[in-house]
Amino acid sequence: MSIISWIIMGLVAGAIARLILPGKQGGGWLGALITGIIGAILGGWIGGALFNLDLNEGFFDFWTWVFAIIGGVIVAFIWQAITGRRDRTTA
Repeated sequence: MSIISWIIMGLVAGAIARLILPGKQGGGWLGALITGIIGAILGGWIGGALFNLDLNEGFFDFWTWVFAIIGGVIVAFIWQAITGRRDRTTA
């Protein structure tokens, strides 16, 4: 897949991951894009390492999208955990 395909997949996967994960997430569309791209890379690595899948076959491959979204949820969860601590105030 080309870099444009990974960026488009990252934007969509990041948006879906943010819809799945409850709570407030900052960063807007740029944050969703970065979360999605990192998540797609992480999901591709998980799919290849744990399930021995070749996820570079095509843009419309079902498992490519599934693992990109799973990776996006993981990265969005980690991002929310890191930035959530900073937003809390103690009284």
